[in-house]
Amino acid sequence: MPYHFFHSATSLAIGATASLLLLAGCGGSPGEDVRVTLCKDIVAVQAGGAVSIQSASAQTRGYQDAIVRVRYDRGGNPGEAICYFPYRAVDDTGQTLADPLSAYGTSPTGVTFDGQPLSGPQLAEAIRQAMLRQGRAAADRARSAVQQAIGR
Repeated sequence: MPYHFFHSATSLAIGATASLLLLAGCGGSPGEDVRVTLCKDIVAVQAGGAVSIQSASAQTRGYQDAIVRVRYDRGGNPGEAICYFPYRAVDDTGQTLADPLSAYGTSPTGVTFDGQPLSGPQLAEAIRQAMLRQGRAAADRARSAVQQAIGR
């Protein structure tokens, strides 16, 4: 087998694997805003177990904080979390007009969980745990994609 054929096939396999890894790294539901995904993950962390997300919605209010509201069920007990994201845009652009949430920060500055606000240290820990959860999920998706790519 000539070297150039082997080299081309190897490059193709590496490129396909890299593409799968990039696709696998995209978290959340397709089209779901990162703020909504993060708020859902904070709910899962704070609930301390399996939760069923009933609904998630985002509301922008001009220059005030955006609100992401997540309603969930934990073992037959309904609950609600609200994450507050600060306005960060310097001015209105085509991007912020087309995607209003893009004008807001990607990390909440406040969260209420079942009506109780999280303290600063609790919020920092909840965000840290949610980000770790997202990282593990991305690594698992990448691992699955690589295994599928090599035929395992």
